[in-house]
Amino acid sequence: MSAARRPVALITGAGSGIGRAAARMFHERNFMLVLVGRTAEKLAETSRAIGAEDALVVTGDIADREFPHACIDRSVERFGRLDVLVNNAGVAPLATIPHTDEATLDACFRVNTFGPALLIARAWPTFVRQRSGCVVNVSTIGTSDPFAGFFAYAASKSALDSFTRSIAREGRSAGITAYSVNPGAVETPLLRQNFDEAMLPRSKTIPADDVARIIVGCACGERPEDNGRTILLPSGR
Repeated sequence: MSAARRPVALITGAGSGIGRAAARMFHERNFMLVLVGRTAEKLAETSRAIGAEDALVVTGDIADREFPHACIDRSVERFGRLDVLVNNAGVAPLATIPHTDEATLDACFRVNTFGPALLIARAWPTFVRQRSGCVVNVSTIGTSDPFAGFFAYAASKSALDSFTRSIAREGRSAGITAYSVNPGAVETPLLRQNFDEAMLPRSKTIPADDVARIIVGCACGERPEDNGRTILLPSGR
């Protein structure tokens, strides 16, 4: 299949964890990739590790208001299309309710809510023009079963579940689908920023590959019954 005809997936937070695993699996299915993240070295490492030398690497912070638009614009300019948007980037500062301040709220909502919303809105005209497109939002099981200390994080991710329902409803006539993948504790560097293995052993976490496999399955049309829904992946706690 020529590059012009290969489907294109944009993955935020592609430098490690779920994002890197998803990138590898999309590449195995012959997708062109747009790897988005804050650290160029990590994105380059992802590209090398999965053998995707033709990937477009876009470095920046999804919290910056202009950056989401630039991601979509550069993707469409490079490949002429965009088939899948994976909103995987996230921040999860650990703060109990009385210790939640404006800075914590701002950090969570800029990255976990506003950035994905801007990406979706910018990608929408391309999806409509193509009469197809898929958004996979990586949320958290904490939106329905909250973890102590994730007051702001869970709330900011709850918006992704709402976005998913809205996309499925509003995009139905244009062939646009959406899914929320809501895992529990996933074995990623982000998790280990808050919890060491003495607090949360690996035996009680979900491998990043397990989450990535569901993301790719949704994007490839293997879970049509879950369009507009949240897919819960509890971990052993």
